[in-house]
Amino acid sequence: MSTSSNRVSDRHVPETVPGSFAGFFETWLHEQGRDLEAMKDAARAHAKTAESTRSLSKLVGRVIAHYEKYYRVKSDSAEHDVLGMLNPAWRSNLEDAFFWVGGWRPSTAFHLLYSVSGSQFEDHFSTLMMSGPRTGDLGDLSPSQLSKVNDLQQETVKEERELTELMASHQETVADSSMVQLSHIATELTRDDQRSSVSVDPQSVNEQVESTIESKEEKLKEILRKADDLRMRTLKKVVQILSPIQAVHFLTAAAQLHLRVHEWGMNKDRCCHAVAYSQ
Repeated sequence: MSTSSNRVSDRHVPETVPGSFAGFFETWLHEQGRDLEAMKDAARAHAKTAESTRSLSKLVGRVIAHYEKYYRVKSDSAEHDVLGMLNPAWRSNLEDAFFWVGGWRPSTAFHLLYSVSGSQFEDHFSTLMMSGPRTGDLGDLSPSQLSKVNDLQQETVKEERELTELMASHQETVADSSMVQLSHIATELTRDDQRSSVSVDPQSVNEQVESTIESKEEKLKEILRKADDLRMRTLKKVVQILSPIQAVHFLTAAAQLHLRVHEWGMNKDRCCHAVAYSQ
């Protein structure tokens, strides 16, 4: 069986274990599904009244709070296992292929916003041509809103690129002098004593390896924290630019995309696993 098929077989969603992020993630997915249905219902029932707008604002605040909870728990879990959080077994191969530094790329928020805005604008184009009432959804973004979104996108892309470069620079340290020297010593220790060219205590080498890897993991924690912070800040700032009903439409699209891509990816992994297992 190929390496890729072995990897597929290992990437099932672990059983929900209290205290584990895998268990929390499954619970959070269900919570996101409930939020999605609540937002869809709220959008359909929106009556363009002050009371309805206040209700939408509360709903948006609740959804944002759920995202903040997700990143708090993720940050706590990364302190104990940053490598696992960067390559989690509860995420599909499809998601891995499109994710960036342990999660969605922050600039994806703008592509999502523009995609939904364009789609909704097309849906209401005939109404607009007839000078009908303003729709109030993402197809009705004002010039001021579009300008703010554009400014925010430029700021976000700049930070994203800086973090990408930081991650790339850190990844290169896997071949720095300390790692090269340790790999040489560790390799020599695996040889027959009479053939080995080094005379060091294996325990001492193991301690050096642990210390070196630990220092690299600390930097990974820092980069992941910055990436998650940028993700959360981007989401909140986009929502702040939008009206409550527009924010509901945007967050609905974000939840739908996340849930469906996760579902499609897990289904694909199960199919690949079944095929590989049958061979």
